[in-house]
Amino acid sequence: MRVMAQMAMVMNLDKCIGCHTCSVTCKQAWTNRSGVEYVWFNNVETRPGQGYPRRYEDQERWRGGWTLNRRGRLVLKGGGRFRKLLTIFSNPKLPGIDDYYEPWTYDYETLTNAPLQEHTPVARPKSMLSGKDMKITWSANWDDDLGGSIDHGDKDVLLKQISDKVKMEFDKTFMFYLPRICEHCLNPSCAASCPSGAIYKRTEDGIVLVDQDRCRGWRMCVSGCPYKKVYFNHRTGKAEKCTFCFPRVEVGIPTVCSETCVGRLRYIGLMLYDADKVLEAASTPDDTGLYEAQREVFLDPNDPEVVAAAEREGIPQDWIEAAQRSPIHALINTYKVALPLHPEYRTMPMVWYIPPLSPVVDVVRDTGHDAENAGNLFAAIDALRIPVEYLAELFTAGDTAPVDAVLQRLAAMRAYMRDINMGRDPDEAIPERVGMSGEAMYDMYRLLALAKYDERYVIPTAHAEQAHGLEELATDCPLNYEGGPGMGGAGTGGGSGPFGESSGGANPIAVENFHMLRQRQTADNPVDPADKSNRVNLLNWDGKGAPAGLFPSRPETPPEDTGSEREQ
Repeated sequence: MRVMAQMAMVMNLDKCIGCHTCSVTCKQAWTNRSGVEYVWFNNVETRPGQGYPRRYEDQERWRGGWTLNRRGRLVLKGGGRFRKLLTIFSNPKLPGIDDYYEPWTYDYETLTNAPLQEHTPVARPKSMLSGKDMKITWSANWDDDLGGSIDHGDKDVLLKQISDKVKMEFDKTFMFYLPRICEHCLNPSCAASCPSGAIYKRTEDGIVLVDQDRCRGWRMCVSGCPYKKVYFNHRTGKAEKCTFCFPRVEVGIPTVCSETCVGRLRYIGLMLYDADKVLEAASTPDDTGLYEAQREVFLDPNDPEVVAAAEREGIPQDWIEAAQRSPIHALINTYKVALPLHPEYRTMPMVWYIPPLSPVVDVVRDTGHDAENAGNLFAAIDALRIPVEYLAELFTAGDTAPVDAVLQRLAAMRAYMRDINMGRDPDEAIPERVGMSGEAMYDMYRLLALAKYDERYVIPTAHAEQAHGLEELATDCPLNYEGGPGMGGAGTGGGSGPFGESSGGANPIAVENFHMLRQRQTADNPVDPADKSNRVNLLNWDGKGAPAGLFPSRPETPPEDTGSEREQ
């Protein structure tokens, strides 16, 4: 048994309201700069839908993740080293900009500077790649709120398995939100696909990062990631991906997307796992067995043998205690309500999801019955094959039994807690029906509904004795290069040869056509622009007077000679 620690995340999809706050704050923190205008480390998809990039789950086309060969051995679905070498200069399995979307801004200058005229001026959308006028036809959240369900819903990769059971009419379909970040897998196929070895998994916390100095822009990692969460910066010629906000995590602060989540649906914690079992679990012959196989890789942090083995591996004591208090371990292994995203990719993902019960509750409520009654909910879950089968395609490789079990537990919790909140004696038969005690069900309810900040985020800080190693790792920050937001300062510029940072070609001039964005990108200090002194903060303005720059300039008039002024 070789014990290792892994930072992990669980998202409760019943709480996601699709506000995209997590996406926007992540964008501002990590990809708000030239070269990655189309990149969203965090995005929120509306399901059913095509996702971002379009139909990324179609691995018959993209060949991402792992598969088993004829001898039952784990191999990359996109081919091994020989095939990578043959296609290293022309990778045919890359999503194009149309699969993501062509980023755009608006011609605000025309809107604000247009002369007085009969018709209202229009700020036309401008491509941030070519600088030309464009028609907006797709974006990272085009399926939002079923906006394109009738036209695009049938293109959802997962629906092809159950298309005969889905009604795409607006009033008959279902929907839920699915936030996605990099999975920071235990068995990352992006790292195995990289010819230059630039993608690596940190041994202390399992976060997967990109070494910008070693990256040569081959883009095999983009093809190898089945979740398509590795991106190419067309300005620097480097790969970039979600960093799990490791500079924040190292000091015990949650990721930006978690910190700003309006619905408080994200949980972060530490998991202990047996590294010697990862390959065996990922090689499970039956896809439907991968969920349980990965759960068996995780170790019980309260087991004395596991604690002793963790100490032998050099895992600090406070990290072991953090693993014992981890909400991730509770949701995955104790309460068994969290499921992995597409375990059939065999990457052993470490961002898990609590499937939504809301579609089931809505169906019961629409029939006029009590949507909080345990009997009604259990019957609805048994009878409603959609979205259960759809959720199974997402989280359990098509096996509906684990999804049914999770929904049964969530329904039981809802019914059990309704009695308590109404002042009635709880029905202990409800938790027993799903294999739980009343006390355990209350603890699960408290974690899912009432957990405080320090209960949702149990993040141990890095140790002082690791300072030298962390300092070295800081130079490997995935975004540490000239002009990037890397936490270790400006990069050394390594790898600027024919296959290095210049391989992306010259950056188009479109973005710089808009003065505000150009100022932000070229300022020496992006958080202290040159014209800051001329700006007015309306939040601090008391409404009196006319601060410079707030109103158009007026001709100066001499002040009136008042009596009070003469007295002064």
